[in-house]
Amino acid sequence: MAVAELELEGLLTAKPEGQFAIVWRRFRRHKLAVASMTVITLLFLLAILASVIAPYDPITDFGLSNRNAAPSAAHWMGTDQIGRDVLSRLLFAGRISLTIAFIVVLLTESVGALIGAVSGYYGGWVDMLIQRITDFSLILPTLPLLLVFAALLRDITFPGIPRAYSSMVVVIVVLTLFGWMGPCRQARAMGLSLRGREFTEASKALGASDRRIILRHMLPNSLPPLIVDATLALGGTIVLESALSFLGLGIQPPTASWGTMLSGALDNITRAPWLIVAPGLFITVTVLCIFLLADGVRDAMDPRLME
Repeated sequence: MAVAELELEGLLTAKPEGQFAIVWRRFRRHKLAVASMTVITLLFLLAILASVIAPYDPITDFGLSNRNAAPSAAHWMGTDQIGRDVLSRLLFAGRISLTIAFIVVLLTESVGALIGAVSGYYGGWVDMLIQRITDFSLILPTLPLLLVFAALLRDITFPGIPRAYSSMVVVIVVLTLFGWMGPCRQARAMGLSLRGREFTEASKALGASDRRIILRHMLPNSLPPLIVDATLALGGTIVLESALSFLGLGIQPPTASWGTMLSGALDNITRAPWLIVAPGLFITVTVLCIFLLADGVRDAMDPRLME
């Protein structure tokens, strides 16, 4: 009897587990997702510390005699078509590619979520207008338009930004223009389901403005599906940026990205086939790990899952 009373007392006095703790506990059960998160964290650390880890400057060439050199003790991954160290360029390229992907996803999710929340909250003609614009944007052929816009804007320079990084701004702008529709749909669906809830009506009765309701209630409650969408979009953005750079319409030389390294390696694939392995492998592993991570995040944040 005493044991039962102690157990009951423990249950009554136990501190309720927070939502974040529940999600983290569920996420840790997904072994592939945890391993993928570890790999992605390592890649981000390599990109952040590229200037410390890289053995050489990424744009320094070692002369004509060192062009397309095979991996050696001096150059662990060899040298490229003009004699630059591949490992150093790979690390700095990761910084460029991951930075672009992160900024683009942050912008598209933020802009799309805000537009979608406004659409779902107000409804009526506001919702109809926003959704018709969204529908029109969704039916546009994305890749051809990305190529056209990137080609038109690639020679633009921006005041205060070095020319080598102007192409980064162009890629970010172009990818953001065509990436906000998915988050918009997600946030709109949540807005439609939340605008008639009791806490929304209570906020209105207390005199809260529409802006406050959208920012303090609609958007925070839309975070779970948006986080999953953002995780998936990160991998897709890396692929799109790599495709643009591979075609010569993204990051411009001498700045390195994984796509530009693939393009340069393809031109020399018969003389130095090993050059295509490193950037291709980094893109494949990164995108695969991001998708596995997104799968784990989705399962962890799914409210339908039972404990």
